[in-house]
Amino acid sequence: MRPVAGHLDPRDWTPRELRHSFVSLLSDSGMSIEQIADLCGHSGTTVTEGVYRHQLRPVLLSGAIIMDRLFGAEA
Repeated sequence: MRPVAGHLDPRDWTPRELRHSFVSLLSDSGMSIEQIADLCGHSGTTVTEGVYRHQLRPVLLSGAIIMDRLFGAEA
C-alpha cells in the first residue's frame, strides 16, 4: 500500500484486506475464536481458523503460553 500524506491510500484496501484486518484486530484484542467466527458469519470455527490462521496467531500463542504455565514448562 502506498502512503499518502502519512496515511494509507483507501484505494489500496480491498474487501478481503479489510476483512482480514478486522479479524486481526479482534484477535489481537483478545476476542475468542468463537466470537470472531460468529461475526464473520461462519457456522463454526473451522473455516475461521483455516482462512485466518495467520491473523489468529496471537490467540494461539497466548494459549500456548498459558498451557506452559499450567504444566510448569520453563521459559
